[in-house]
Formats: sequence, structure tokens, C-alpha cells
Amino acid sequence: MDINRPNRASGENGNDHVILPHFDKIFSAHFPIYYVEVGIYDRVHPWIQKTRALLPVRYSMVRYLFSFAFLGLAAAENGLNAWLRYAPIPHAQNYSASLPSNIVSLNSTETSPVYTAGTELQNGIQGIFGKRLSISHANGTASSSIVVGTVDEYAKTGASIQGIPELEEDGFWLSSKGGNVQILGENERGALYGAFEYLSMLAQGNLSSVAYASNPNAPIRWVNQWDNLDGSIERGYGGPSIFFENGTIVNDLTRAADYARLLASVRVNAVVVNNVNANSSLLSTTNIQGLGRIADAFRPYGVRLGISLDFASPMDFGGLPTYDPLDPSVISFWTNVTNQIYESVPDFAGYLVKADSEGQAGPLTYNRTLSQGGNLFAKALQPHGGIVMFRAFVYNMLNESDWKADRANAAVQFFKDLDGQFDDNVVVQIKYGPIDFQVREPTSPLFANLLHTSTAIELEVAQEYLGQQCHLVYLPPLWKTVLDFDLRVNNQSSLVRNIISGKRFNRPLGGSAAVVNVGTNTTWLGSHLAMSNLYAYGRLAWNPAQDPQSILQDWIRLTFGLDNKVIDTITQMSMESWPAYESYSGNLGIQTLTDILYTHFGPNPASQDNNGYGQWTRADHLTIGMDRTVSNGTGFSGQYPPEIYEMYENIETTPDNLLLWFHHVNYTHRLHSGQTIIQHFYDAHYSGADTAQTFVPLWESLEGKIDSERYNDVLFRQTYQAGHSIVWRDAINNYFYNLSGIPDEANRVGNHPYRVEAESMTLSGYEPYLVNPFEMASNFTAIITTSNNTAGTAMTTLQYPSGTYDLAVNYYDLIGGKSHWEIYLNNQTLGRWYGNNEDTLGHAPSTYLDGHSATRITFRDVQIEKGDMLKIVGMPNGIEPAPLDYVAVLPKGIVD
Repeated sequence: MDINRPNRASGENGNDHVILPHFDKIFSAHFPIYYVEVGIYDRVHPWIQKTRALLPVRYSMVRYLFSFAFLGLAAAENGLNAWLRYAPIPHAQNYSASLPSNIVSLNSTETSPVYTAGTELQNGIQGIFGKRLSISHANGTASSSIVVGTVDEYAKTGASIQGIPELEEDGFWLSSKGGNVQILGENERGALYGAFEYLSMLAQGNLSSVAYASNPNAPIRWVNQWDNLDGSIERGYGGPSIFFENGTIVNDLTRAADYARLLASVRVNAVVVNNVNANSSLLSTTNIQGLGRIADAFRPYGVRLGISLDFASPMDFGGLPTYDPLDPSVISFWTNVTNQIYESVPDFAGYLVKADSEGQAGPLTYNRTLSQGGNLFAKALQPHGGIVMFRAFVYNMLNESDWKADRANAAVQFFKDLDGQFDDNVVVQIKYGPIDFQVREPTSPLFANLLHTSTAIELEVAQEYLGQQCHLVYLPPLWKTVLDFDLRVNNQSSLVRNIISGKRFNRPLGGSAAVVNVGTNTTWLGSHLAMSNLYAYGRLAWNPAQDPQSILQDWIRLTFGLDNKVIDTITQMSMESWPAYESYSGNLGIQTLTDILYTHFGPNPASQDNNGYGQWTRADHLTIGMDRTVSNGTGFSGQYPPEIYEMYENIETTPDNLLLWFHHVNYTHRLHSGQTIIQHFYDAHYSGADTAQTFVPLWESLEGKIDSERYNDVLFRQTYQAGHSIVWRDAINNYFYNLSGIPDEANRVGNHPYRVEAESMTLSGYEPYLVNPFEMASNFTAIITTSNNTAGTAMTTLQYPSGTYDLAVNYYDLIGGKSHWEIYLNNQTLGRWYGNNEDTLGHAPSTYLDGHSATRITFRDVQIEKGDMLKIVGMPNGIEPAPLDYVAVLPKGIVD
């Protein structure tokens, strides 16, 4: 049986990856809660007796209901309302009398955003304060009222608009001074934004008197969904599509409307609903009509619909012999398609185009330029007011033996000479870094090379390379490293956030897009805590100068309540999460070191090199890093303006956190800190994993302060992350220790005195298995059952001093089977678990023993006597041969 990792292609193209039949059926409407069944209670800590919780066996509904009824916990919440819970605030009754008595919504059309704002205010105030206000649609001067509408409609009621500043498109004015509340938008969308702003204040217990205007930094605040017509989602970790199934649009679009509501509350104004690797059958008459239904669901929230296009559609769908963008028949095809879309979707936002990248068709096939390709769609959209978002993610396969080859150069090479050749309704959508959503990258230099072209930044809420919502990683601090970066174009201040707004280079359009990929899971993204990234994206798209921690704490209050302990704890966990993930995945600018050839989830540092994808580390036994200097390398540093080029060209002025991005050095090169490269690697991976361990007790300190359903869901994921961070730590450290031959000064790497290797145990029905890549198993070896239908047993006599220990078992959980394990101490059951992560975690699964399937379960506070017999019995299932790696017998306070 070949259960080692395969060779698979990288990139966004889902067709290059393992396709799992009916994988979307794995996800229930909400991931269930899983527990360990625990025996020998006299020898297990009362904490386990109390919760029976660590990892993964289904908890019976009977016990769940019993616990709810008799423990008096808060009503469970499944995450569907996200930050729009409108939960009662403490002492709400004390504020009720100070609220206005009624709502005046200056539009009675039920599909209008102003009408929606009125009902949102009514429902929100009732939820927060228990007071139901009546709604009328006239008399903007009525006393004790919340008036919501456009400035123009407000003026028509005879009310004075003196003192209200001029608003930009989508901007709003909010005033709660005096007896009335004014919520007035430049347009209806802006009025709805103001209503959500007011409700956000109230939900956080802020009833202060305010009067201010708020305007967006940029007009484009979009999200992208990589949904496929069959209902799957490329790089989606929260279940199947809320838009598509079986090749067409779903009948029930309730979740689509709910999604639009969430997005409007953070001022996102458009959604591209399908994958950038587009399917041209989306253009069928039936599907265009279905797009009209999605747009109808979006419209009450002021959210517009956009779609991704397959550049080859004129040939693949239209039956033409060509898709040459200058061919009259192709121009006619796209004009007709666009007209049909606008008949069904009058407020259609526009197109997103991925061309000439990762197998996608494009204009280069016909020796046309990318700008000619973009302008093809721009001209079809221009009469309707639509725009083209043209992705700059274009690169070719490269030869690694060419020292000067560099994928990071591609965007500037493809687009710089086209500056000024795109029509005004084309926006070039640029990933924040030159490669692909890595844990840290330098700012894309393309932002500094398009002075006559509108641009938008592309971010990724979906944690494709950053833990896939199974690891807590709060992303705004990463995004801010780019948004706040000063590119110093022409030696003048050129913050990226001012470039994408259009202000720096006087462009008519600009903004941001984020790949989100929500699914039918009630948590939307598969993880409650991951929703902080979606919330923060909208806030930063509106105002990128905001502080990530301040945004985070607003989200915490809205999502989990006003308890200071809850706010402080989740703030600490979230703000430490990106530095921790960077530390135990890839640091010093070396990229994430995940498996770029397979799932993009677990570690596989060797996958970066020896292929044509250009995400190279150029690591050998002596040296590491990409030389991207002009003087001796790929020349990438020269794509920046002079001040930035000079900083990155010189190794002395290059920041340590990007050293290996720009320079090829010996492992013994010393950083500004004085540490060598290799020792920094070892130390960082240990410290990052250590931080991840703290997230579990931090979250546990909130028990009783958060409803049980969300508490247990998050606890499950934090426990998983704590274990998987150790998988990452060991894999990366072992790989570079093996490659460099330089030992860890602290003697930790490869030295695990508390581990019992599975292959060293007495085996019956199990056999040793050499894992490939070697670093994905402790001591390079795991054990698997000798057949797929016979149990295996591994036994050992524990020689540790008598005392209380945590027992951690590292095993592999493959897709394609659900093995069952039971662990015994002196023939008494300590616990049992199933290999069912495919049911409980949304990350891309693996059919191999590797860094993606490696998993840890821990039994806490177990009383062990020296000489006790430990036994694990594994029952294989399907293709999963009940694999085990090791058992760690950990004294209190020892991480392993």
C-alpha cells in the first residue's frame, strides 16, 4: 500500500489536486462536537471526568441535552449570526427609556437598502434592549425618532441638512445628539452602512452621543468566492457552496442573503460568486437567470454581484473557432453575453478575469497583450457601468537551474510595460506579495510600477497556506505590513493603502478584494475564530488605517459579549497567533514551507524546490535563501523604487524577517540579533509551537463565559492546533538539521526523552513503516496494521518515575477510512478515539502518512506507576491502516 505523499501540482487550479468524490457530503450543516470516551476514572484527573473532552468521538445528544438542562449553561449558538447576534447587553432595561421611540425609514420599497436598514434597526434594538420600535416611512422631522435614508430624501421631508458634510459614494452621516438619531447616506447603501454602525455601537454597550461622517478609502470593496458549479469550493474549508450545486444555482438562496447581510454590515459592496478557474457553462441561459436570483437576494443589502470568466468561453461555450480578443466574432460574443447578464442583473458589478496563468486561457495565446485581453471585457461592460478586475497573478513555469529565474519577477515583467494601456474601467488586482498568500512576503513591487492604471490589493481570508481555519491565525497584522508599507515612488510618500485608493496616482478606481470562500457550515468559514478575519477585512477595506487590535476587540464584543476576561483572552490569543504560526511554519522570509505540491496544509519543506513553480528556498547542505539582488541574483530588488531597492539590495539593511527572501547565505550567517540562521530556525519553531500550546488553557479559562456549543467547537480546534504545531515544529527542524548537519545548541532537535516510538513497542498485527518525507514521522518511522481488516496491538512497559503525566499519542488520520484506536493502562481502558478528522476539520485532507494527516490526541493528568503496561489497539478501516507514530509521556509543564 502506497500511503506516502504523491507528486501533485501547485497553484490555485483545483484540477491539479487530489479530487475526492463527494467530499462536499462530508460536511454537515454544522461540524459536530467530538469527545474522547474515558475510562478508569479513578486514575484520570477530574477535569477529564467532568468534560470527557479532548479529541474525537461523537458526544451523544442525550448527554448534551442533559448537560444543557442541568448545568444551566447559556443557550448554544452555532455561529450563523456571526457578529450580528444583537445579544442583550447587561442592564439593558436601564437604557430603554433613553432610546428613541420609533424608526423612520425613508423608503417603503422592501428591496431597498433603506427599507432593510429600518427592519435591521428594529430587530437589532429589540434584541439588544428588548424594546420593539415601530417603523414608518415618512416625516423625517418626527420627534424621538431614528431617521434612516439618503441625504437627498431626508432633505425632501423638509428637514435641515445644515451641518452635514458632503459625503462620498457609500459614505454616511451618523448623529445621535439631541432627541433624534440621524443615519443618512450619500446613497441607500451608505444609509444601510450607517444603520449597521449605529447597531454595532449599541451592541457593544456604547450609547454615547456622536456626530460624524464616515467615507470609504476606496470604491471597490469586493470579496471573491472560488465556488465551482458542482458545489465544491476550491480552497474552501467551511463546507460546500451556498450558491451552486449540480452545475447550476441552488434553489434556496437564504444563505446567500444572510451572507450579503454580513458583508453589508462591514461595508463590502460586491461578491464575485464563482471560481477564478471559471466554468464557461455559467453563461448558459438557465445560469444567467440563476445569477439574477442571487442578485435579487443581495440587492436589499446593497451588495452587487460579479462573476469570474473563462477567457476561452467563445470557443468552449460559444462554438467559435477562436477566442482572440481582437476577433470581431469574439467581441460580439462578449457584448451579447454581457447584455444578457445585465438584462437579468441590472446592477451587475462586473467581471473578474484570470488569464494566461496556471493553465487558464488568455490573450497571449494569440500574441495579444494582457491589456488587450482586459479591454475586451471593459468595452463590453462600459455602457452598463461595469468594471473588470484583471488579476496580476500571471507566471510561467521556470527552470530552477537558472540562477536568475524568479517567479517573484513575473507580475512586473508581465504588467509594467502595459501601464496606461488598460481602459479606465479596468482594475489590476494584485496579490499582496509577489508569490502567493505566504505567511510573510515583501510588498508586491507592482503597486509601484502602475502609475497610470487603477489597482486593487488581493488578500485571502481563506487560510489556504496558513492553517486552513484549523489553526488560529488572525491575519490583519500581516495585511497591515503591506497596506502600511511606503513604496516611496519618486521619493514621495506612497503608502500602499493610498495607492489602491486611487489617491496617490489620481486614478478613478481602486480598492481591495479578498478571497473568502464561505460555505454552508453554520460557522461560515469552518471556524468561529476565523470569522474575525472576514470582519476585519471589511473594516480595513473601508479604512485601512485602522488598528487591527481595535478592530479585533470590536469583533469579540459583537461575537462573544462584553465580558472583559473574554475580550482580553481572545485578544491575546489572536494577536499572538500570526507570529506563532510564522515561527513554527516558515520564518526569515523563507515562505510558509507547506506542501505546495499537494494540499497547502501541513509541512513539506522539500516541496518548495526541484520543480518549476518558483517558490524556491535554494536550500542545500551549506546555504539557504533566494538571492534576489541586482548585483548577483534575480534582480527582483531592482523592481522597487530606489529607496526600497537600496534597503533590500544590502544585506545589512534588509530586515531579518525578510532576509532569506532577498539573500542567499550560509546557515551560520548571523542575524542582527546575533543568532545564526539555523539556530534561529530551531528556536523560532520551538517558541511558536510553545505559544500554540498556551491557546488551549487560555481558551479553557473562558468555560462558562461562552455558550457550550461555540466553546467546545473552539476548544476542539485549539487542541488540534496545539498538536499540529508540534508536527510542524519537528518536521521543519528535523529537515534542516538533516540537511545542514548543524545541531541545535539547546539539544532539542531530534532528542525526545519523553517519547516512546511506536516502532520500538512490542507489536502484534502492526509493522514498522518508513514515512516519506522522512521528517513527517518521529525517528522517520511509523507503524501500520499488517492488513486492512485486522487489528494491531502495540505494547510497552513504562519506565518513567511514578507520578501524574499527560499522555500524547501522535497518529495519522487519512481520508478514505476511519480507524478506531483504544488505549489501555494495565488492561484498563484509558480512552478511545476515531480517525474522523474529515468529519470534524475542514482542511484539505490527505490519503498519505504525511504532515497533513499527522494528528495528536492528549490524555491529561493520568496517574502512572513505574512498570505500568501501556497498550494501544488500532482497528483499520478503509485505506486507513490505524497508523501510529509515537506516545509522549509528559510530566506537568513539559510540552514535548
